[in-house]
Amino acid sequence: MTALSTPPGRSGDATVPALAPLTPPRGIVSGDRHRLTALQGLAALSLDAMASVAYGPEAIVLVLAVAGGAGLGFTLPVTLAIAALLAVLVASYRQVIAAFPNGGGSYAVARAHLGPRTGLFAAASLVLDYVLNVAVSVTAGVAALTSAFPSLHDDRLPLCLAVLVLVTGVNLRGIADSAKAFIVPTAVFVGSILTVIVVGLFRDAPVSTEAAAGHASALGESATTVGALLLLKAFASGCSALTGVEAVANAVPSFRAPAVRRAQHTEVALGALLGVMLIGLSVLIARFHLQPVDGVTVLAQLADASLGHNWGFYVVQFATVVLLALAANTSFGGLPVLMSLLARDNHLPHVFRLKADREVHRHGVVALAAVAALLLVFSGGDTNTLVPLFAIGVFVGFTICQTGMVIHWREERSDGWRRKAALNGLGAVLTGVSAVVVTATKFTEGAWLIVIALPALVVLFERVHRAYGRIDERIGLGRVPAAPHRDRSLVIVPVSHLSLLTCEAVNAAVSLGDEVRAVTVTHPDPEDREATRALRRDWERWNPGVELVELYSEHRAIGRPVSEYVRRVYRYHPGTRVTVLIPEVEPDRLWQRLLQNQRGAVVAHAVRRDTEAVICRLRFRLTDQDRTP
Repeated sequence: MTALSTPPGRSGDATVPALAPLTPPRGIVSGDRHRLTALQGLAALSLDAMASVAYGPEAIVLVLAVAGGAGLGFTLPVTLAIAALLAVLVASYRQVIAAFPNGGGSYAVARAHLGPRTGLFAAASLVLDYVLNVAVSVTAGVAALTSAFPSLHDDRLPLCLAVLVLVTGVNLRGIADSAKAFIVPTAVFVGSILTVIVVGLFRDAPVSTEAAAGHASALGESATTVGALLLLKAFASGCSALTGVEAVANAVPSFRAPAVRRAQHTEVALGALLGVMLIGLSVLIARFHLQPVDGVTVLAQLADASLGHNWGFYVVQFATVVLLALAANTSFGGLPVLMSLLARDNHLPHVFRLKADREVHRHGVVALAAVAALLLVFSGGDTNTLVPLFAIGVFVGFTICQTGMVIHWREERSDGWRRKAALNGLGAVLTGVSAVVVTATKFTEGAWLIVIALPALVVLFERVHRAYGRIDERIGLGRVPAAPHRDRSLVIVPVSHLSLLTCEAVNAAVSLGDEVRAVTVTHPDPEDREATRALRRDWERWNPGVELVELYSEHRAIGRPVSEYVRRVYRYHPGTRVTVLIPEVEPDRLWQRLLQNQRGAVVAHAVRRDTEAVICRLRFRLTDQDRTP
């Protein structure tokens, strides 16, 4: 009876226990415990958008303030326009989640309906936005902290890097764990802002103006008429509050089943909370006739006016500091998933597709942290030059996504497709106008970097794709290869002494190949030649039936002589399959690896660089019973 017809549990004459079914334990079949619920998704993926209420209304006020009090009177209408755009975006991304449940957001939509290159522009815009979000969020949080404690101002960079390490470490444990860790700060911040709004609505005048006392007004002296360009600029600046709305659609696979429904609920909850907070704060700005001042945020003035300069004021400030610092978590939830999709499509190295335990794309998390750290170091913990770029990337992605969804509905023609396409078309026009206005008004302040960075990233993606294409062509991926055939095989074992390690290596080698040769490198100095003679005597006494070949080297190199010997084998015996089996000791203590001489790594590097031989590294594990008492 052949091996192929042997009944389960038997192999020849020996009884072999049947393998247990490869069924995962109950509760971890799909890894759902390491995925997000709707509430956890709100905490993990909405911090960027939530934190934007700390600077969105202020961005509007600062632009309108150049027209004096007449300009500030348009704060609420501009905010209502932004809230309307928010509603359009939430409705659109709710549809994107259903149409593209594998995540990717703008990239997935554009790739499917606008072509690969447009999809890459959408992906590049999202990558830039996510990276900038980490740097801006961390520095904004630290800036709020140093405003409360000026003595820490000179330590901004170490504080920024410490916050980045904290957020990265939490995300390396899994997105579900990061969500659990950030639920409380998110809840405290949202509760604080809603308290400020509700209490403020019952106030006819500010309770306190102590926070703004002694600070110079930033109100423009000229109260000229408010022009359309100024309103457009205020609208575009305030739209920075919409960054992060797309994060849920990018990370749909991170949710528990049913992932689409949970992601849609999270998107709607995010839009509702963000809209209520933006409109509520703008109503209070108009009610209290608030004016911008240097050195004090608009949110701090509103908390002071509503709650008074007491413990409630400091709770709001502390919650704002924490949430701004942690808003970087949105990027850690969305970008690794996007990078995984780009890697799937051969636009990024395939290592970004790998998942570790707890459903973590660790390579994506580490890459994001590394780039963000470089930005922080380059800016010295002060990213004011990067803030103008923050919203541009995401608006490019918004516009591409909305345009792609219009085509999606036209092709699908499902019930109500005209209404849905009109909604997405309106969103595309609004976000496109915002992207143009922001880029034009901020061009000299650094927006030109985006104009360069976006196509540069697209070129990078395309070069990676072409490289994978050449590799696939070279290895014949997708083509049926010729029938397997057996070649003569030779296993080469580098040795330097006789030991149990050498014995295990020779045992493994004779099991792998038709012929085995042991090789040792000999140097001309007398001490080394004596060691080689001793090895030869021991080898002859052992007599393993394997030839010992001495390779002479004028220098102390050990890798090059082995690789040259392999090349001679190929030259005189073409068609031979050569395997270099390198025996190595693997200690049971991590620190003991520092004691190894790394000869195996040197030989492996030389053989890999200079020959086509197969490299096999035999690990001889040391355990407690192997050690001498």
